[in-house]
Amino acid sequence: MSIIRVLLVDDHEVVLSGYRRLLENAGDIKVIDEARDGAAAYLSYVEHQPDVVVMDISMPGMGGLEAARKILQRDPNAHILIFSVHETEVFLNRALEEGVLGYITKRSAAKVMVEAVRQVAKGEAYVGQELVGYLVRQKNTPPDDTSVLERLSPREFEIFLMLAEGKQATEIAEVLNISTKTVSHHYTSIKNKLNASNVVDLTRLAIRHRLLEP
Repeated sequence: MSIIRVLLVDDHEVVLSGYRRLLENAGDIKVIDEARDGAAAYLSYVEHQPDVVVMDISMPGMGGLEAARKILQRDPNAHILIFSVHETEVFLNRALEEGVLGYITKRSAAKVMVEAVRQVAKGEAYVGQELVGYLVRQKNTPPDDTSVLERLSPREFEIFLMLAEGKQATEIAEVLNISTKTVSHHYTSIKNKLNASNVVDLTRLAIRHRLLEP
């Protein structure tokens, strides 16, 4: 029996421990390493070359979407499964746009996680049942009815989230390994695209799209 080697990424020790047990109890899955943020996940991927990365989105420092982008830039064939508390169309779309193969939520049943890992390991897409409705709706929705947030590039979306969470330009620059000047340029572009005046407007928009808790 072929063993699926998994890198597990989450910033909560209890979550890591619980999902490690869940996956390894399946018999054909082994968690070869754990990481608690996106930067550590990237380094671990480079070192261990796992078959599947199972990763949260919201973590301190570099989040899951930015980590997925970096990993896929290095290895376009990387198999990444997002598991997150976020059940929104925006996050699902962004993950799929980055090249992530799977997306499930943390309220999914245990067997769904195992099934998703097995499918993603084969290079096949997997979207949790609770999110499939978004995909169906997109298929039947006219192109001009898309979210305003889709105007943002992947990098702009990442910075938009950080700004909405209250992070300062210097902190964002350090996390993303870019200059504060570049962050400022992105901030200006984000405001223009979203017709926002300041960070408060961005935060309100993030809450309205259920990307942040009010």
